[in-house]
Amino acid sequence: MSTEHQTLALILFSVFIAITLGITTWVSRNRHGSAEEFYAGGRLFSPLENGFAIAGDYMSAASFLGISGLIALFGYDGMLYSVGFLVAWLVVLFLVAELVRNCGRFTLADVVAARMSQRPVRIAAGASSVVVSVLYLVAQMVGAGSLVGLLIGGSGTAARTLTVVGVGALMVVYVSFGGMRATTWIQIVKAVLLMGGAITLTVLVLLRFHGDVNQLLTSAAERSGHGARFLSPGLKYGADWTARLDFMSLGLALVLGTAGLPHILSRFYTVPTARAARRSVVWAIALIGAFYLMTIVLGFGAAALLGPDQVRTSNASGNTAVPLLAGFLGGGTDSTGGAVLFAFVAAIAFATILAVVAGITLASSASVAHDLYASLKRRRRRGRQRGEVAVAKVAAVGIGAVAIGLGLLAQDLNVAFLVGLAFAVAASANLPVLLYSLFWREFTTRGAVWSVYGGLVPAVLLVVLSPVVSGSEQSLFPAVDFQYFPLQNPGIVSIPLGFLAGWLGTLTSSEAPDAAKHAETEVRSLTGAGAV
Repeated sequence: MSTEHQTLALILFSVFIAITLGITTWVSRNRHGSAEEFYAGGRLFSPLENGFAIAGDYMSAASFLGISGLIALFGYDGMLYSVGFLVAWLVVLFLVAELVRNCGRFTLADVVAARMSQRPVRIAAGASSVVVSVLYLVAQMVGAGSLVGLLIGGSGTAARTLTVVGVGALMVVYVSFGGMRATTWIQIVKAVLLMGGAITLTVLVLLRFHGDVNQLLTSAAERSGHGARFLSPGLKYGADWTARLDFMSLGLALVLGTAGLPHILSRFYTVPTARAARRSVVWAIALIGAFYLMTIVLGFGAAALLGPDQVRTSNASGNTAVPLLAGFLGGGTDSTGGAVLFAFVAAIAFATILAVVAGITLASSASVAHDLYASLKRRRRRGRQRGEVAVAKVAAVGIGAVAIGLGLLAQDLNVAFLVGLAFAVAASANLPVLLYSLFWREFTTRGAVWSVYGGLVPAVLLVVLSPVVSGSEQSLFPAVDFQYFPLQNPGIVSIPLGFLAGWLGTLTSSEAPDAAKHAETEVRSLTGAGAV
């Protein structure tokens, strides 16, 4: 890419950053600094606004960059991510959204602790939320590094390192100064830009094939070098029984993980009522569904027009397939049209990363302050709220630093794959305790704590012992081998363990279930009576 075209892309990056910093500055001057304002934006957003914000939070770098890249490299098997990410919203709509809005205040722990002993439950749920958030943040950091590596025409370590550090610094600024209200408006702006970019590229791809989807798929299969296998299951996950189990594990994690993601759950508290939360999810599903259909077209379009080899040469994990496709559709990256379209798409992808990291950082810092800090240090109510907001801002810095370090380590992994790991941990540690708390009358404090740790610890341990970390050339540490777990995604083992641990903890607990608190939670979750 020429220096002139690189400059154009950097200008577009800078414009979006300036807009988002302007939003943050404006919001910081018009809020009163309460915990409700910082964590939930004053609960003033409409269902439409929150629906766009949810979509903006969910359509991450994994969606825009990672999924399209996996489809370009592996065809049918790459589509599992698109299908899994979308189907997961049915679980959210029917089992989680309205009930969580009625029962909670700011975080997942609010829902669980409503009928349990506060301190142990909040510590467990808060720790789990931070782990999930950090894993999700790492994927966004990797996407940012890949994007700038492509922009400068290589994979220079210094440039990618500076990019990851810069993204981390920006997310701390967004969260510390703007809180939930600034983050929400950034998500809305980003969702509009992302949908606009995806629609533009999808239309251009379909025009290349005269609107004939069959011709697009046939061309992708021919260019892939795999023929009909490219359009059939098994290219990535069907080689042996280990790969097939990995496929099932990933599917479970994607479908069940969304309902346990802290930054998604926190969005239900930004609207005034449970009905508004449910309507937000309906808007989000419409936007997300359209978007994931377009990622399929973009992935096969990259395979048909560029070929998997060119995509793999640019980035081994396929993270740069969409920007490369944009440059090709505009006439090549050496042409003005190609450079403009490439720069536009790269800027949108960068905006996607910035917006998502802001939402995740806010959710994780809220867990640290509202759950961990508030549980370990008790104060008077008003002083505690002021202290919580201050702690949340400090926590944003610490979480950002951890995410930056891990992002630099994992920069050669596919971002959609990394998000799949975060979904597995969320489905293992957060979803079981959430569903038990909402629906199981006999659930106890021990069951809640065991459920969280019984899913969290095995999930993290199995990832550490998996091929992701060691034992192969694609691992984080290829020079060592402590791989004892054969699957790349732990969901098929850790998710049942989370449910089992919660059940065993409840059965072995000497604590009698509090029927009155359960009845209160049930009425509140279903009717909204007494909801904040």
